[in-house]
Amino acid sequence: MRSGPGGSPELIRVRNLRGGYGKLLVLENVSMEVLEGEILLIVGRSGCGKTTLMNYLLGLARPWAGQILYRGSPLVFDGPSSLTAVRRRWGVLFQSGALLASLSLLENVALPLTEFTELDASEADLVAMSKLALVGLEEFADSLPLEVSGGMQKRAGLARALAMDPDVLFFDEPSAGLDPVTSGELDELIRRLNGDLGTTMVIVTHELASIFAVSDRVIMLDAEEKGIIAEGTAHQLRDSTGDERVSAFFNRRPVAGGAAR
Repeated sequence: MRSGPGGSPELIRVRNLRGGYGKLLVLENVSMEVLEGEILLIVGRSGCGKTTLMNYLLGLARPWAGQILYRGSPLVFDGPSSLTAVRRRWGVLFQSGALLASLSLLENVALPLTEFTELDASEADLVAMSKLALVGLEEFADSLPLEVSGGMQKRAGLARALAMDPDVLFFDEPSAGLDPVTSGELDELIRRLNGDLGTTMVIVTHELASIFAVSDRVIMLDAEEKGIIAEGTAHQLRDSTGDERVSAFFNRRPVAGGAAR
C-alpha cells in the first residue's frame, strides 16, 4: 500500500476526479488522499462541492471521470451490489442523524448488525449497547429518538455508524442544528473516539470552531476553481496562506476587493 505525507498509509485515494449534476460541472481534476487513522476535514463555502465530493467518496454517485481507490483497489460503479462489501467497512453520520423514529436508540444501533451480520438478536443488542456506551447513551437505550435531545440523536447516529466497527467514518455537517455547547461536546467525542479507536474520519463542515477542534488535516474547496485550493492544518491555513479566499474563510471575514464569491 502506498504511503501518504508523513508516512501514514493511504486508506482512500482520489485521482483526477471530475463530476457534477446534469450539465453543471462542480469538481474538476480533484486529487487527494485520506490517510489511515487521521481526521480529515473537507471545508469551503456553500456551493463549493463538499457534499458532491462526499457522495463520490461514499459511492452514492458515479463521477464523470477519474478514479477512487480504497486500500489500493478502484471502486467499481456497476450498480448498488458492486459496492456493498466496501460500504460495510464504512460508517456514515448524516446531518439529521437519520434515526428511525419508531425504533428505540438500541434498536436503531442494532439494525445494521441484524441486517448485515450473522449475530442473533441478543448478540446484536450486546454490541449495540457497547456502542451506545461509547457515546454516553447507555442509560437511554430504550428511548425513542424524539424522546431525546438533538445532540443525543447525533450521538446515537454516531453509535449506529460505529456498529460494524468501520475502517472509516464519514460525517456530513455533524454540528448542523446544534447549539455551541452541544456542538463542542460532539467535537470532543469525535476527537476521543478517534484517539481511542484509531478510526479514520472524513468530515464535511463549514463550522470554524469544529475545524480547529477536531482536524488533523484540512482540504479546502472553492466553487470557482472547482477543486482544492489549499491543504494543511487548520492553523497553517489560517496563518500562512497567501490565498485571500483561504485567509478570509479561516479568519471569518469578507473576501478583500469585492463581493463574496
